[in-house]
Amino acid sequence: MSDAEHIDEPDADESLADRVRSHVSENRGGMLYDLAFAVVWVTAVSLLYDFAFSSSPQWVLYMFMLAGIPAYFGFFMSLEMAKSGQ
Repeated sequence: MSDAEHIDEPDADESLADRVRSHVSENRGGMLYDLAFAVVWVTAVSLLYDFAFSSSPQWVLYMFMLAGIPAYFGFFMSLEMAKSGQ
C-alpha cells in the first residue's frame, strides 16, 4: 500500500503524460508489488481451479478471485507489522 501523505496538485501547464510519469516515478515500488501480487494470485487461483477444482462450478473461481482482495490487504498489513517489529 502506498503512502498518501504527499498529494501533488496538477499544474495548469502540466500535461497528462507528465502527471502520469510523475505518479509512476513516485510510486514505482508499490505499483510493482501490487502487480506482482495480482499476477501470482491470479495464476495460483487459475491453476487451483483448473486442476484441483476442475469439476466445480464457475462461481468457485469467482469466489477465489474475490478472496484476493482481503488476501492482498492482509498480506501487506502483516508485512508492514513485521517490518515495524524489527
